[in-house]
Amino acid sequence: MPRRLRIESLGYHHIYNRGVAKGNIFEDEKDKAKFIELMATVAKEFKFNIHSFCLMDNHYHILLENKRENLSSGMRQLGAQYASYFNKRHNRVGHLWQDRFKSWFVLDEQYLFTLFKYIENNPVKAKMSERIGAYPYCATYSIFKDAIPLFLENSFVLREYHTQELFEVLNIPLNETEVERIEAFHRTRYKQVEGEITPLHVKELTEYFLHVKEKAERNIAIKNAYADRYTKSEISRFLHLSVAGVSKILKS
Repeated sequence: MPRRLRIESLGYHHIYNRGVAKGNIFEDEKDKAKFIELMATVAKEFKFNIHSFCLMDNHYHILLENKRENLSSGMRQLGAQYASYFNKRHNRVGHLWQDRFKSWFVLDEQYLFTLFKYIENNPVKAKMSERIGAYPYCATYSIFKDAIPLFLENSFVLREYHTQELFEVLNIPLNETEVERIEAFHRTRYKQVEGEITPLHVKELTEYFLHVKEKAERNIAIKNAYADRYTKSEISRFLHLSVAGVSKILKS
């Protein structure tokens, strides 16, 4: 199966990687502190602006902005340096990462804050923390403690929100629309023609329903269209169904 297109273009990227066989990449606080130290060094060397990050036991998330077309080089260096440290410290050999890092290019910046909120909410979702900002290995912990590291100083949330306002907004749970946006974002595939990046659908939405005659066929078509990163809202409008009805079909 071909790899998804890696977008190196300048802008915002959601970066994700996890341990081989879903194993831990962080065994304790020292490991997480070392990763942050290396991330800070890479951000400085490669001119990355870090806007959000979250270190879980077996994976990490980073929302970064690259000023040069050097995303892969920087992330490869971070991954290699941390893997070397981790293997040496824990007396292990072999691959640490399950695969090369995953990245999603943020084509529409109106979803940027939702993505920030999604990343910072990971410890809450995993029941490792009661609220956003309480987990020590996320960007919001540093922000709310007023101990912002250099690599985080240019985060867009610091420009656009006062600390108390940010705290209040982030602790409103993600609603259904926000969750749908994130799901659609992470299913996005792109094409790049003459330097211009646009989302790529396998087929036009109408094509999924051209020969549908029965409800069972329709439901299969809905699932296929959703897998092709059409949102529940787009599908529901096309079929004149409710979003709740489409959601029920997708869960069935």
